[in-house]
Amino acid sequence: MGTDSYISPLSERYASKEMQHLFSQDKKFRTWRRLWVALAETEKELGLDITDEQIEELKSHLDDINYDVAKAREKEVRHDVMSHVYAYGVQCPKAKGIIHLGATSCYVGDNTDIIIMTEALRLVKRKLLNVINELANFADKYKFQPTLAFTHFQPAQPTTVGKRASLWLNEFVMDYEDVCYVLSTMKLLGSKGTTGTQASFLELFDGDEDKIDKIDPMIAKKMGFDSVVPVSGQTYSRKMDTRVLNVLAGIAASATKMSNDIRLLQHLKEVEEPFEKNQIGSSAMAYKRNPMRSERIASLSRYVICDALNPAITSATQWFERTLDDSANKRLAVPEGFLAIDGILDLCINVVDGLVVYPKVIEKHMLAELPFMATENIMMDAVKAGGDRQELHEKIRTLSMQAGKAVKEEGADNNLLELIAADDAFGLSIEELKETMKPEKYTGRSARQVEVFLRDVVRPILDENKDSLGLSAEINV
Repeated sequence: MGTDSYISPLSERYASKEMQHLFSQDKKFRTWRRLWVALAETEKELGLDITDEQIEELKSHLDDINYDVAKAREKEVRHDVMSHVYAYGVQCPKAKGIIHLGATSCYVGDNTDIIIMTEALRLVKRKLLNVINELANFADKYKFQPTLAFTHFQPAQPTTVGKRASLWLNEFVMDYEDVCYVLSTMKLLGSKGTTGTQASFLELFDGDEDKIDKIDPMIAKKMGFDSVVPVSGQTYSRKMDTRVLNVLAGIAASATKMSNDIRLLQHLKEVEEPFEKNQIGSSAMAYKRNPMRSERIASLSRYVICDALNPAITSATQWFERTLDDSANKRLAVPEGFLAIDGILDLCINVVDGLVVYPKVIEKHMLAELPFMATENIMMDAVKAGGDRQELHEKIRTLSMQAGKAVKEEGADNNLLELIAADDAFGLSIEELKETMKPEKYTGRSARQVEVFLRDVVRPILDENKDSLGLSAEINV
C-alpha cells in the first residue's frame, strides 16, 4: 500500500508482527480451509460418501490460496465465504462438490474468529507474564529503598520503591488470572447450521441423531479445542467477544495506572523511563526528558478501554438467532483491541526493564518531609524522658504548623527539628532528634510484604510458565 492510502498506526507503529499475523488475511483464509478439511474429514468418518482422494486434494491446497480468483468471484456474488468456496473448488476440482457440505457461512467465519482470538489471548498471556516477571524483579531489587508514599498526591507515611511496584504488579496478576479464566472458556462454535438447529445434518445423515451428536466434538478435536458451545443461533454468542475485550480493557487499566505513576515520578525526578542516547524529548526544549513511552501506554490504553464498549453493545443488540450488524463492528473492534494491547504490553516490558531509580533525589524529598512524619516517634521519646503527652502533642502541633508555613510561604527548609530542639519541654538535643531521621524506620512492613507477595503469589505463576519468559520488546517509535 502506498503513501497515498491510509495505514493503521496500530500496524505501522505499535503492534508486533506476531500479533499482526494472527489477524492477517492469510491467517484467516488458511484457517477457513483447515475448517473445511476438518468438516469433510468428520463427515467422511461418520459415513458420508467422501473419498480419501478428495481429502488429500483439499489438504494439498491449504496454504496456496488463489486470492485473485476469490476476489474476482466476490465482485460477482458479493459473498466472501462463497467466493472462497468457489476459489478452493477451482484448485480442488475432485473435492469441489463436498466443500462446505451442510455448513453455513458462520461455520468458517465464527470458528475462525474463536480460533484467532484464542491464539491472540495466548500471545497476550505470554507478554503479560513477561511484564509480571520484569516487575517482580524490579520490586525485589528495590524492596528496601525508602520513598515517600502519597495519598491524594500529598506526602504520606513512607513506603518503599519495591512496595509501590508491587501494587502495579498485583493488578497485572489479577489480569493474568482473568486471561487464564477466559482462555479456559473459549469454545468452538462447531457446525450448527443457519439457525443453530443442525437441520441440514438431519438431511445429510438421514436423521441419525447419534452421528450428528458426534460432528461438533470431532471438529473441535481436529481444531485443537476441548469443547463446543452447547447451544447457539447461527453464531456463537457475541457475549464471548465482550468477555475477551473486557480482559484486554482490564490490562489496559492496569497499564495506565502504572504508566501514570511513572509519569508523576519522572516529574519528581525520582524514577525515569528508559531514555535512549540520541532520543529527542522535545523539538523546542533540548533539555527535556519526557516520559513518552509511558504517555503512549496511557494513550493506547484509553483506546482499548473505550473499545470494550463495542462488543458489549453488539452482544446486547443481536436479534433472535442472528443479525449482521455485528460484522463490520467486529472486524474493527476485535483485531484493533488486540493490536493495541499488544503494543501496550511491549511498551510495558520495555519501560519496566529499563526503569532508572534515583535514590539521592528520593532521599532528598523524603528528608524534606520526614520531620513531620517523625513527630509521633519524637513525642514518644520525650514522654519516656518524663514529658507530658498532652502538652507535648499541642506543642508539636503548633511547631509543625510554624515549620510548614515557613516551607510554603517563604520557601525555607523544613526546620521543625531545630524548633523542637529549642523547646525545653521536649528535652531532646538536635543530635538526638536527627537520630530519628532514618527513613527505613518509617516504611513499616513494606519489604516483608514484597517478599511474601513474590514468594507466595508471583513466583509460583512465573515458575509454572517459565517457558514463556525471556521476551524482549522492540519499540518502533
